[in-house]
Amino acid sequence: MKKMKFIILIAIAVVGFAFTIQQKQAEPWEVPAEYKSMKNPLANDQASVNKGKMVYMKHCRSCHGNAGLGDGPKAARLKTFPGDFSSAEFQAQTDGEIMYKSIFGRDEMPNYETKIPSKKDRWAVVNYMRTFKK
Repeated sequence: MKKMKFIILIAIAVVGFAFTIQQKQAEPWEVPAEYKSMKNPLANDQASVNKGKMVYMKHCRSCHGNAGLGDGPKAARLKTFPGDFSSAEFQAQTDGEIMYKSIFGRDEMPNYETKIPSKKDRWAVVNYMRTFKK
């Protein structure tokens, strides 16, 4: 009986470990030159940040988390870590790069062109994501 319990505990531990295997880091993301140099036409003011937050909470939070740390409720089911928007590496990107990646997506990151059709809303999300800077 004790041997059976031990085997069951080992099996549970192995299965649990399989679910905790770390996600891979994203491959480098090539952004077209026209987007790299694109400037955000919206003022980075409170109204824009508030609008960006509303859009982010609706479309982005589930994977990227409330504070952009890549810890949203759906993040654990992804093969690739969704990224840390507070990191220096992320914040060093141009607004155009962030907007491109956020809207056009790739791999597990969906395309949001039809879900966020307003260009103002897209740029507002970028302004909101800038508030995650450490």
